[in-house]
Amino acid sequence: MYVPPGSSAPSIVPPRASRRKARLGQAVSPRDARLSRVSDTHDLRERLAGLRGPAVPPRAMDARALAALAANPGCRRRALLDAAGVDKGAVAQALGNPAPFGQSQFAFARGHAFEARVKADGYAELLRLLRAEGGDVALPELAAPGPEGRVARTRMALEEATAAGRWALLDHPLLKLEVAGSPAYLEPDAVAVRPDGTWTVVEIKSFPILDGSADSVKVGAAARQAAVYVLALEGLGVGGARPSHDILLVCPKDFSNLPTAQLVDVRKQLSVTRRQLSRLTRIEEIAAALPEGTTFDPGVGQDKLYEAVDAVPAAYAPECLAACELAFHCRDRARACGSVETLGRGVRGELGSLTTVEQVLAAALGTDGDPADPAVEALRRAAALRAEAIEGALECR
Repeated sequence: MYVPPGSSAPSIVPPRASRRKARLGQAVSPRDARLSRVSDTHDLRERLAGLRGPAVPPRAMDARALAALAANPGCRRRALLDAAGVDKGAVAQALGNPAPFGQSQFAFARGHAFEARVKADGYAELLRLLRAEGGDVALPELAAPGPEGRVARTRMALEEATAAGRWALLDHPLLKLEVAGSPAYLEPDAVAVRPDGTWTVVEIKSFPILDGSADSVKVGAAARQAAVYVLALEGLGVGGARPSHDILLVCPKDFSNLPTAQLVDVRKQLSVTRRQLSRLTRIEEIAAALPEGTTFDPGVGQDKLYEAVDAVPAAYAPECLAACELAFHCRDRARACGSVETLGRGVRGELGSLTTVEQVLAAALGTDGDPADPAVEALRRAAALRAEAIEGALECR
């Protein structure tokens, strides 16, 4: 801040002094508290930028990544890398464990072409599916500088449309959701505002609905993704508005390119996502535990990148293979240390305090383990039954 010569600077309590006051039990003014929050946010952003690499552009976190993160809230590695905007695919490539999956360019182009078809001619097909054709439908302009500007413009448009009590369609609005203390910007395909104040998320997918039904796995993934958007809309807290728990899933009908739609109830996915995201460890706590100079820049060399990635605890499960670019690296590391996580969450939960395959085998053979442990008792009983079955089979010969 510039202070003209001869004048005294305004009294501003530094953020550290504000935090010191709070620790000592002294009163902190609202102004000091705001300054402290701004300073903390700035420090966190600088820290995350350093972890990503000064010359590496951030990779935006989308609803698909958030849904995957919510499915595995114990994975601090994914939480930190996503919050820092790290390109996990590039990191996996540099580590020598690239993920051989991802959306093909053909599928990507097909999805864009189908969305353009749905929104063509002044959104005629989409309005028909919403049953809003023939009415007075507002199409607010959402352009604004920067993500925060677009978020503010989206909120304003939703407030105005809700207060007007008529149909409105927001094309690619931008929403913000706090995830473990870090903002994530989300962009649904569309949000419809009904005259009764209900907000409906529109999710456009290119997989077909055949004879009134679609692939349950793909519908489930779309529902989890849409639930993240509904959660962000609920956080806006606009008076008189009701984000609907039924999202409109728009897909091609049968083998044609004609759009059709189904309402999908996402209350279950919304409840799970809300609960799982609330369990995430705050990003600043994870970042603070890392050694000074840690970076996930793929250009630093494989050895340093190995150290950086392994410095953040992961929670690997076989389900990660379909949702995370680093899953193959995490699987290799889990196998190398004999972790039972490679066997799946169900098996891991049954084994209790036994965390490695070596411990499990020792418990089953009776060479180690607490006999009072239910898991150890079950393993020894299973081993005895196996030995009995083998012995019986040999006698039959």
